[in-house]
Amino acid sequence: MDALAIFCLIKSRSFTRYIALGLFLVTSVLATSVSFAILATYGYKSHQYYYFYFYTDALMTIFLFFVLMGLYAHVFAELGVGKYVRAGAMLILAGTALVSIKIVAGSSHGKMLPLFIMELSQNLYFVGLVLTYVLWGAVMKLRETRTRLIQLVLSLGVYFSAFAASYALGNLYPSSTLWRYTAPILEICLPAAWAYTFSQVNEDARLAVASVAAGSSISR
Repeated sequence: MDALAIFCLIKSRSFTRYIALGLFLVTSVLATSVSFAILATYGYKSHQYYYFYFYTDALMTIFLFFVLMGLYAHVFAELGVGKYVRAGAMLILAGTALVSIKIVAGSSHGKMLPLFIMELSQNLYFVGLVLTYVLWGAVMKLRETRTRLIQLVLSLGVYFSAFAASYALGNLYPSSTLWRYTAPILEICLPAAWAYTFSQVNEDARLAVASVAAGSSISR
């Protein structure tokens, strides 16, 4: 599905415009290929696959964070605050990493790095969830009408919300195996949503989302 999303991104001539999103997809394809090679060589329960999975998961989460920051830059492009968005992204990422280090330092049992990687991934999902809702609020406030951009923001919102919910429920019900299937399903749904957006929605398409939201609130 990642390869299909890359194809749609390139075909719509949007790769350079959404460079962070494109790099995320390319990295995801490479990580998946290496993951299958490790599985075939060492097996599902091997240490090699275990560490590779969690390290690449953290890397992909960081990449997805920059995809979100790229969408922030698109939404606020007309205000000329791109450099502030980039600076803010680095500060948030550094702050999340420091919080993760402090949490792990208080509960580490000799495996500092793996625990830090897992904690960082989990914290970034929750940060991404909050920032996506903040971005959606900005979309509404600025009366953003670009349909493609709106759909990209919404797809990330659903993705982060579902992942955050699965993490929370997994911690509440650790014995349940249901949450193990959440990540693979979401990792298919997100690039599928992007493939649809870039193949079916033109860059020039407009949607008066603010007007629709205002009308629905009045009717209530």
